Amino acid sequence: MSTPHLPKVAGIDPTVPAPAHTATPLPGIPAAASAPHTLIQDRLAGWVSDLTTLHELTERLARTGTLDDALHELLRAGAALVGARRGMAVLEPADGHGPRATIGLGLAHAELGTIETVPRSATSYGRILDGLPPARTVAGEGSGRDLTSGGQPRSVSVPDLLGDEDLDPRHREVAARLGFAASYAVPLVTDGAGRLGAAVWLYDEPAEPTERRRHLVGLYGRYASEHLARLLELERGRARIATLAEELMPSRLPRVPGVRLAGRHVPGSEGGGDWYDALALPEGALGLAVGSVCGSGPSALAAMGRLRASLRAYAVMEGEDPVAVLSDLELLLRLTEPARSATALFAYAEPALRKLVLAGAGHAPPLVVGTRRTEYVETSLSAPLGMLSCWEAPSVELVVEPGETLLLYTDGLLRRIGGRWTGPSPGCTRRRRACRRPTAPSRRRSPTTSCGPFCPGRSVRRTGRARTGPRRTW
Repeated sequence: MSTPHLPKVAGIDPTVPAPAHTATPLPGIPAAASAPHTLIQDRLAGWVSDLTTLHELTERLARTGTLDDALHELLRAGAALVGARRGMAVLEPADGHGPRATIGLGLAHAELGTIETVPRSATSYGRILDGLPPARTVAGEGSGRDLTSGGQPRSVSVPDLLGDEDLDPRHREVAARLGFAASYAVPLVTDGAGRLGAAVWLYDEPAEPTERRRHLVGLYGRYASEHLARLLELERGRARIATLAEELMPSRLPRVPGVRLAGRHVPGSEGGGDWYDALALPEGALGLAVGSVCGSGPSALAAMGRLRASLRAYAVMEGEDPVAVLSDLELLLRLTEPARSATALFAYAEPALRKLVLAGAGHAPPLVVGTRRTEYVETSLSAPLGMLSCWEAPSVELVVEPGETLLLYTDGLLRRIGGRWTGPSPGCTRRRRACRRPTAPSRRRSPTTSCGPFCPGRSVRRTGRARTGPRRTW
């Protein structure tokens, strides 16, 4: 009778005997060495694990969209790679154009300030930022050393801060006070942008990352440097656009008896065509304008500047007729920039009579806020400028009571809080509630105070920086 066959398992042949080196070795006979292919498999498994770790960390870094977020993620990932608990990153581009920043991991602002009291040339990150030559030490004459590649410092390791007599005494004092005993710093450098900054991680005990950890954090640091260089260019571009948008806004608002003005402008990250204006007109009148050019970026910003300048000219010539002002503006836009459209609202105010005449071209209706009412001005529906071959819309006359505030805003405010312009929408309700929010009697009539609920956390100045547009209180 034949012996029954053992069941087969995928990838395993039961008829093949077990290898001899897996058997229990006999007493007095050394075990056989591992086969070469086993060492190769272990090495390959380690490489795959390292690549997987780097892939996950770089994916998390790539999802950051600001310099602060990227620096925080760099510190967290680097701490995991080198086995540290705390660290700091210093952003200091070599071209001197900024921005500059110091970010800490596990360090409070006061502790970062304490570290910055150490002479810059005595710190590992300071040597990297200042481009000092490598300070390689001879064995037995100090524990700090620079790990270099091709004569350029790649990282600076100080395995024993408290025991290194060659370090600056202030450096050892700060390390003892904050409780770290070793540091490892890497530069943030790219071929195109040059030096961007440095990152340093702090150990609680004397330690130094292994060669494998140094290799991993070096690879990650190179990728992080490229990502930071891209974010730096975006940040500088946003700053330039914000500066240009600010310069296109009114540098100051006019002073007209009987009226108080305040404005706020909050530009988007890519820049936009939202604008506002206020100008004094003959016979004590006041012209108020707010509008939005379609699109974003520098082109929309330039079109906004041209449109605002044109409206000012038409307002001076025929400001008492808002419909004529917008009709001329629409004709100019259609002839000079036929591919562009815009919304606008212009109001001709006579403070002595507490009367306004308004006309809008596809723009959101103004909001009147007072102790007895909080309601939208019922402007007639009209198409935006540049949409029709012949634009026309009737004007609306409004009488404002003493102490009431008129809010002119753009669609940027609508996108910020959501909802439709009017009607029973959540955005409409939020705007009404924000306007009705009670304030102290001494500040109730201040248009500067009444702008606050729409953009909390930002200062309001009478000289105007307003996405919501100008407010006026009678």
